[in-house]
Amino acid sequence: MKPVCTTCPYCGVGCGLLASGDGSIKGDPDHPSNFGRLCSKGAALGETLGLEGRLLSPHVGGAPTDWDSALDLVAGKFSAAVREHGPDSVAFYVSGQLLSEDYYVANKLMKGFIGAANIDTNSRLCMASTVAGHKRAFGSDTVSGTYEDLELADVIVLVGSNLAWCHPVLFQRIQAAKSERPGLKIITIDPRRTATTHGSDLHLAVRPDGDTALFNSLLGEIVRRGRVDQAYVEAHVHGFEQSLSAAQSTLPADTGLSAEELQLFHDLWIGSEKVVTVFSQGVNQSVGGTDKVNAILNCHLATGRIGRPGMGPFSVTGQPNAMGGREVGGLANMLACHLDIEDADHRKTVQSAWQSPTICTKPGLKAVDLFRACASGQIKALWVMGTNPAVSMPDADAVSQAIKAVDFSVISEVVEQTDTSTVTDVQLPATAWGEKTGTVTNSERRISLQRAFLSAPGETRPDWKIICDVAQRMGWAEAFSYQSPVEIFREYAALSGQAAGLGGDFDISGLATISEAGYAEFTPVQWPIPSGSPGVDRFFGAGGFSHRDKRARMVPVIATYDGRRRRNIFQLNTGRIRDQWHTMTRSGKSPRLSQHQSEPFGEIHPKDADELGLKPGDLLEIQSAYGRAVVRARITDGIARSTVFVPMHWSGANSATGRINAVIAPTIDPISGQPDLKGGLVQLRRFDALWYGFAVSVAQMPASSAYSAVIKTTSGWSCELAGIEMPASWVQQARNVLNLKTGSISQMRDSAKGITRVAIHEGSRLTGLFFAASSPVTVDRQRAVSQVGTDEQALAALAGLPAVGQPDPGRLVCACFNVGVNTIRSAIHQGATTLVEVGNCTAAGTNCGSCKAELQTLINAVPILTAAE
Repeated sequence: MKPVCTTCPYCGVGCGLLASGDGSIKGDPDHPSNFGRLCSKGAALGETLGLEGRLLSPHVGGAPTDWDSALDLVAGKFSAAVREHGPDSVAFYVSGQLLSEDYYVANKLMKGFIGAANIDTNSRLCMASTVAGHKRAFGSDTVSGTYEDLELADVIVLVGSNLAWCHPVLFQRIQAAKSERPGLKIITIDPRRTATTHGSDLHLAVRPDGDTALFNSLLGEIVRRGRVDQAYVEAHVHGFEQSLSAAQSTLPADTGLSAEELQLFHDLWIGSEKVVTVFSQGVNQSVGGTDKVNAILNCHLATGRIGRPGMGPFSVTGQPNAMGGREVGGLANMLACHLDIEDADHRKTVQSAWQSPTICTKPGLKAVDLFRACASGQIKALWVMGTNPAVSMPDADAVSQAIKAVDFSVISEVVEQTDTSTVTDVQLPATAWGEKTGTVTNSERRISLQRAFLSAPGETRPDWKIICDVAQRMGWAEAFSYQSPVEIFREYAALSGQAAGLGGDFDISGLATISEAGYAEFTPVQWPIPSGSPGVDRFFGAGGFSHRDKRARMVPVIATYDGRRRRNIFQLNTGRIRDQWHTMTRSGKSPRLSQHQSEPFGEIHPKDADELGLKPGDLLEIQSAYGRAVVRARITDGIARSTVFVPMHWSGANSATGRINAVIAPTIDPISGQPDLKGGLVQLRRFDALWYGFAVSVAQMPASSAYSAVIKTTSGWSCELAGIEMPASWVQQARNVLNLKTGSISQMRDSAKGITRVAIHEGSRLTGLFFAASSPVTVDRQRAVSQVGTDEQALAALAGLPAVGQPDPGRLVCACFNVGVNTIRSAIHQGATTLVEVGNCTAAGTNCGSCKAELQTLINAVPILTAAE
């Protein structure tokens, strides 16, 4: 079958893919976002397409039902809530995983027909502060530049962005540009040492939340050195003097950097006109996130370094359609096509286009407040679409309880069992990536088409169709009578032309008459795409901002810092890892991706670890007033004192105590409403387990016990675990952990050393292995995984040793070629001392390149012997 051109469903880079029905995935060499490049997650998408664990039919009260019954129930409950309690008694919580057509009809239903704005999105958790900062400065939520600017720049500043792991293909493009132009300088600003810092020329380990102080210091230095673009500021900018005054109140010490580091940063940024400042979640996820964004924008506006090739501020989005969601009005404080709820002319335009009976007149509840309203009883009916807030929201335990408290709740999902779906009344089966068609917009404003290349399984339906089915039953059949996504897209594109007539930047009206065939053959295109005239590649190089006077606003921001160090109070920083995505409902299906980081961990500085009595391999308990988590301690000097970093991916389905957002306070940026996911205050202590375990089973294992982390393997599942009570029977404990109730038992025990090992067979087939000890278990994990499901003899399996002549490859480093850390170390010891040589010996790092930073770290750790030695 000819491969289908489609778009990756992971981060906001928006890579083009060539996908086939047999699950083979390749990079699309003609897509302008990636030119054929892929990251480890994108390359493994074919391993995530199975139907295991899929929701394939509607469920009500936990029991399967038919579509008509489920839809009638949903429509009836929402209609009753609106009738009895008013429009503000219902809410939608949606996702950057939705396609723009899905997003559009959900917003149309809520804002134009129900008449409230209580529809927010998980993009509130990642990019809301950028939206607010853009609107304050530009008058619109507009990204000024393009990916090409990264290759044209002389200096690239990465702020709060582990680009090498979170947007790997962009990092590959930057590294390729640096190879061609070694003079290109890369600066990473991050309190942590990450994979990105290893590929940078300068790492500035600012104190946590020190970004505003750093860019305020830069603005002051721009003025001191006489590098303000006076002509640009006078023609296009307001607020310069006030912003400078605020910036000059900042103390250099508030950055946490030395005078030498500050001067080097100032020299590079100010001395090179072609500067691109890339920022992401490390900037946005803060109580001062909007101010951080504006501190960055202030420096670019003051120097006129915006909207021209190779320069400008550049926000990179976390989700595949976070940008598309912003364009269709997916946030509770905006209307479709970048129009404003508070503006009467904007409301009138949208209502007229929709021919709707009403229109919302005030912003709705933002994510944190939305779930608080669920808990208080204000929200009577809640619809969650394509996201898992019981894991991803701060104070996640309270969010789970809030959903339970709502009189009626429904979720549209692809997965049967998630932390959120298990607490909703109705589950509606949606089509997944590869089964649906619609548009997404990436971080550089490029619209691409996700195309179906698989049949819709079971009774699943596209999200837009589910929403329209409900809307029709609520009495609005004509307005939601779409027969295909292209009809929705045409309406949305036509509305964008009217929005542009009101002075907005977003305009795709040139696509308002696109045909079915044209939509099917859609090629990636950057907006604006106005009707009857050419668009532009970049914005604001010659002014033309969206404020009524067409001038930008520099915004005064004050950097504040409380420098006190409190005993055993740590700042919790959360984020992503290389090979997993969100709450792992998709990426967790890939055995390969799960091998790199197989359990939740907490990075902690060696001196803090010493004070807490932590040793490598120990478990770490993280506690706050909101909840607790237990993760594996990872001791590293790459993190600042009094801070701890924990990945955000683990859910109740795969780690009983790994849900780190349960620990985080629901504190938000007062302007954007974005949660402070990188600033929680927690207490740490060593988790004193009585025993530790490792298990492998052909059956799916529950995430149970005091600590557990379950991952998919090639032969079944494996689990790291620990307990705080000694089992009455190790055999029964093994059966419970392995989820194997039958089968013959083989057991080895060494009471003196506190070691127990159990194997379970069904006939000659080994179905499970369980290892327990009084300290973290040492076995060849890959060997154990390969033995389960085979006719391996029990004694050989219980030995837990590598096969003869087959050394333990160790923890996976290169996910593309399954290369372990021990294999790489062996190649280095044998003389491979560069990335190219390691790649030639092991293939590691020769595909997506996401592991190159880790490979370089391994190379650096081995002394290079001279000839005399």
